[in-house]
Amino acid sequence: MLVPAGLRFLRRRRRTVAAVAGWSAVEALQTFLLGHALARAVDRGFLADRPGVGLAWLAVAAVGVAVGAFGTLRVYGAVARLTEDLRDTLVRRVVTGALEHAAARARAEGPAAVSRLTHQVEIARDGFAGLVMVTRSFVVTAAAALLGLLTLAPPLLLVVLPPLAAGLAVFGWSLRPLSRCQRDFLAADEALAAGLGAVVDGLRDVVACGGERRARDAVRARVDAEAAAAAALARWGTTRDVAVGIGGRLPVPALLLAAPWLLAHGVTAGALVGALAYLTQALLPALQSLVFGLGGTGARLTVVAGRLYAAGPPRASDGRDEDGDDAARAPAGDAAGPDRPGGAATAPGAPAGDRRRPAAGVVLELRRVSFRYGPRSDAVIRGLDLAVRDGEHLAVVGPSGIGKSTLASLAAGLVAPGAGEVRRAGRPVLLPQEAYVFGGSLRDNLAYLCPSPVRDAELHYSVHAVGAAPLVAGLGGLDALLRPADLSAGERQLLALARAHLAPPRLALLDEATCHLDPAAEAVAEHAFARRPGGTLVVVAHRVASAARADRVLVLDGRSALEGTHDELLERSAFYRELTGAGDAAAALRPVPTRPAT
Repeated sequence: MLVPAGLRFLRRRRRTVAAVAGWSAVEALQTFLLGHALARAVDRGFLADRPGVGLAWLAVAAVGVAVGAFGTLRVYGAVARLTEDLRDTLVRRVVTGALEHAAARARAEGPAAVSRLTHQVEIARDGFAGLVMVTRSFVVTAAAALLGLLTLAPPLLLVVLPPLAAGLAVFGWSLRPLSRCQRDFLAADEALAAGLGAVVDGLRDVVACGGERRARDAVRARVDAEAAAAAALARWGTTRDVAVGIGGRLPVPALLLAAPWLLAHGVTAGALVGALAYLTQALLPALQSLVFGLGGTGARLTVVAGRLYAAGPPRASDGRDEDGDDAARAPAGDAAGPDRPGGAATAPGAPAGDRRRPAAGVVLELRRVSFRYGPRSDAVIRGLDLAVRDGEHLAVVGPSGIGKSTLASLAAGLVAPGAGEVRRAGRPVLLPQEAYVFGGSLRDNLAYLCPSPVRDAELHYSVHAVGAAPLVAGLGGLDALLRPADLSAGERQLLALARAHLAPPRLALLDEATCHLDPAAEAVAEHAFARRPGGTLVVVAHRVASAARADRVLVLDGRSALEGTHDELLERSAFYRELTGAGDAAAALRPVPTRPAT
């Protein structure tokens, strides 16, 4: 899985890869000139009693070094672009995966996700940079050196190529076991850290229950496992020295032993000097870098990249939406739009039915949906059937903790149903109780979820529609700089409502998103969302008046779900009457007059 992902990554950056290859060719010029310049300096200069010619050829070699250094400098810049692109890709994948897995399990991933985002991503970043540099360096250096040997005297290749090929074969044979040992060592190290952490955290309980021996034996077993993994890694690590010895060092004595035969077959003394330069100054250092780079950094990179890939979202992601029907949540649970951080995210593990569209005229459909937070926990939602039609205003009511917010998360696609399927006609926007406002201009906050520039008229329309105009004026207008700590919870909710009202999704899910507003302000905000062109509104209601305003009410009691209009439910549901105030229903349920938008 890693190889196809890596090839896709490189194909999308063809220009950068071409720049690396082009500047590497320039860098290789110094290697090629090194042997040729020394050979000609010896044969045509110093041995011919022409020191001036010899020095001139040495100057050519020096120029080649300068040109190669310039090529190396440009290679570093191109590799840096590749490396930072990889880091950004991994960070997106890790963050998306952590959020989606946390949503699926209804709990945060904890320190493991932080370790992947910081330590492991940096290991992968540095390992990738080192791997590209050493592999590229060996390829261009070996190509230039072998081409130089061929053009100096073809018989030289008969001496150099066999041990070089044998060394590379030994190294290639050891790569898979090295990677496996590196993976086993990292797993043993993590297991030891986890075991020690568990013992230290529960030390008081261990002592109180007399479990010292059992805890000691458990930790010792993990220490022994790590020691065995480290020993295996060290044993296989010795193959790197063998590979370098055969492929890089053995050709030197072989060349010296074959010198009489080579000289007898037309190889000059200068060519022998040039060949020794190719071996000792080019091939040997390049082979050492390749073997120890791939054998160490490469093995770690394979292991870490595999873990980062496995910890990512269930579907491939490069930061762009892949499915237009997915739900959205912005940072800290606010609404999200396409191609934005905190944007659309498919519910982890969602069945294929979640991506099918609902029936015509329906924007949200739940079919026999059930959900529980753990295999042994009670179902929060049981066999729920629900269809929300285009332009409808639905209120969801029920006691605290009954599953209203879970239903909103299911509707948004942030969690996958344990059974049944959820269908959406588009990406909804979900606003939770805690509204997110970031430091920056008010304009940037309001337009954050819009994929294209927003005109001031559109901003003002949404601000007025949700009743936030006085707040925006008091803050200093659209270009005012916000300090989130200076805003009250209600003010943050008003700004989040205006942001979501401006966002493209037409289905709005308000999960107690107005709980810090007074009843009149809440009515204005709900009315603004309900009257948007094609707007559909689902409200998790915390006030009776919110239910009374809705076209339809869904009542959750923990065992079943009942739906109908507000008046119908008052007549036929004792539970709804009790929930809404029973005898005082006539007064308590009277809708608060909607304040006209200004």
